[in-house]
Amino acid sequence: MRKVWSVDLDAVRTFVAAADAGQFQDAAAALSITQQAVSKRIAALEKDLEVRLFTRTARGSQLTVDGQAFLPHARELLRVAARADASVRPGRRALRVDVHSRRIAPAVLLQDFHREYPRIELDVVTLDADVHAATAAVEAGTVDATFHAVTVPARQLAGAIRTARVIDEHHEILVGPRHALANARAVTPAQLAAHRIWMPGVAAGTEWASYYDELAAAFGLTIDVVGPVFGNEALLAEIADSAELATLAGERTRYLWPDSYDLRRIPVRDPAPVYPMSLIWRDDNPHPALGKLRDYLSSRRVDTPTRRYGCRSGHRVQPAEVAVKRPTGGGLRLWAYGSWRQRGSGGCVEVSRRGRAAGCRPRRGAGP
Repeated sequence: MRKVWSVDLDAVRTFVAAADAGQFQDAAAALSITQQAVSKRIAALEKDLEVRLFTRTARGSQLTVDGQAFLPHARELLRVAARADASVRPGRRALRVDVHSRRIAPAVLLQDFHREYPRIELDVVTLDADVHAATAAVEAGTVDATFHAVTVPARQLAGAIRTARVIDEHHEILVGPRHALANARAVTPAQLAAHRIWMPGVAAGTEWASYYDELAAAFGLTIDVVGPVFGNEALLAEIADSAELATLAGERTRYLWPDSYDLRRIPVRDPAPVYPMSLIWRDDNPHPALGKLRDYLSSRRVDTPTRRYGCRSGHRVQPAEVAVKRPTGGGLRLWAYGSWRQRGSGGCVEVSRRGRAAGCRPRRGAGP
């Protein structure tokens, strides 16, 4: 049985250079090595392949029949090696970014970034993961960055992990033409409290499930996550045909539906809850496009003045570092700027300062 050839890429590269130059001396000059080194590499390659690749003549070196047969494969070996090398070198491989879903705000912003910097190659992926699993993927180098609501203080993150809050996503309510709110220009959380919000498939234990639990508790909403998931198309069809069902969506979430559905997207305001999302990356990642992405997202973010609902005193944290905190006593609280209290709520929900919800009052000595 013929032995398996162990590829010596330097020898293959020397063979190709000698074949192109027609002279070992010219190949040596092109490779910045001695003519003796060229001869030794070619001889070693011929020994490994057990064939003669060149015929030496007074006018130089000519390829044998075997050499002619091997040359196109040698060129392909060098191309494959170059592609393999480029695939793992920062700046030469694509920046791999997890957007979780191609419909939501991170994907929209990443597409805007691509339009701004079309020469930067992107590998856009959607990991089926919550913030903990996605952060682990960043730490392991599976992806360069991910977008999620950060649920732990910065000091509890792995040493190389960094986060920056880059998205404050406002909500819209999505209803059909026969819904009671269909003709509203905007709705308040107080108005939503009288209607069923249907969001099947929200996975328990994820940061977004915890967020919607707190949103419901803070404003007395009924958010129904029960029911099989048949996909977005089926969800939109059900809402279009119902006079009672509604669902929540981010203001930059992309949905498409037939004109016959006549669905309405209505902003939630006075106050306007926001879902905070951060970019998560490793600070020792040398990919040059990562810095450009961070700068771009920072320039695109508009700080939204916010108030905090349902918060207890004694907890002051930087919102860019902590979007959600799990206290040792259990439960979940969403943190934000300022300090305002919602009667009867034990959690904290961030809202932009566009008005006050019914039943809310400022806490004495706290907040602006």
